[in-house]
Amino acid sequence: MKLNSFRRPLAMMAMILGMTAALATPFAAADDLRRGYYHLPENGDVVGSVYTVKAKEEDTLISIGHEHGLGYNAMVRANPDVSIWYPGEGTEVVIPGEFILPDAPRKGIVINVAEMRLYYYPPNDPGMVQTYPIAVGRMDWKTPLGVTHITTRERNPSWVPPASIRREHAENGNPLPAVVKPGPDNPLGTRKMRLGIPGYLIHGTNKPEGVGMRVTHGCVRMLPEDVEHLFDQVSIGTQVNIVNEPVKMGWLDGALYTQAYPVLDEDEKQTTDLKRVTAAIDQADAAAKDTDFQVDYDILTQAVEDSSGLPVALVPGVTEPQPLPGSLYDHVELVRADIKAEEKAKG
Repeated sequence: MKLNSFRRPLAMMAMILGMTAALATPFAAADDLRRGYYHLPENGDVVGSVYTVKAKEEDTLISIGHEHGLGYNAMVRANPDVSIWYPGEGTEVVIPGEFILPDAPRKGIVINVAEMRLYYYPPNDPGMVQTYPIAVGRMDWKTPLGVTHITTRERNPSWVPPASIRREHAENGNPLPAVVKPGPDNPLGTRKMRLGIPGYLIHGTNKPEGVGMRVTHGCVRMLPEDVEHLFDQVSIGTQVNIVNEPVKMGWLDGALYTQAYPVLDEDEKQTTDLKRVTAAIDQADAAAKDTDFQVDYDILTQAVEDSSGLPVALVPGVTEPQPLPGSLYDHVELVRADIKAEEKAKG
């Protein structure tokens, strides 16, 4: 069930109705999995679900996202009409917690910089995947791509700022010391994992509100609780595959889905909407090759142009994706009404 598909054919009704039970308790999977944990599908590429929660008086959109394992940009894109700093008590907030797995070997750590998300495939539990929001490098300090590995691990690290970062801070009137000791002012947080690419790390943060944004000097920044949990599982030598996939494709229940994100700023100058759509069509055609699935290219085009980060079914006959009015329960009633009208029209 996808929140940004306004209608579904009869074949999708079972999936829509099945989602309603999950809304009441979004974390209450059958075996009470920890936040960020998902069973790998036996046949398919999609994990998680999209659902809604109601904001409390003290909530911000960022705090709600962190509670549900999502970063800043993901929450803002899914809730464009909700105040970031004061959603307001009772406001319905969309949790875009459904993910097409990146098109990369399911081994070790996979980081999709366009999605600002990390996936971990634990070797001792091959039926599971863990996924967490991250911050990545901004345009002038972009996170490098490629396959590398973890070379060192350190708890409560000190930070020795590189000369380039010290120079930047000095020019901005905020000089840094030669060494920042462990503690609340350390931007590495409580855990550091060095990559085989010189100068780059996966680490925690003392500014969690930046997770889900392009704010780092190229390193991969995680929420404190997420990096501590990941740190305890990975070892030196763990493979890290850093990819840039602004458009993903994956299968769920015999249907092809796409999940699109905005391109990185430095890529946008070289990539027009037409080129993005053309590349996405090629991806979809390759995914559907040797199957009898018919891709709806109008839906695909709209999904790429919107780049909402919400998975969209490329099912022929489904009307143009658009945000749902009201809650998922309202949506189910709309679908039921559509089915009754369709059955009545057929006599």
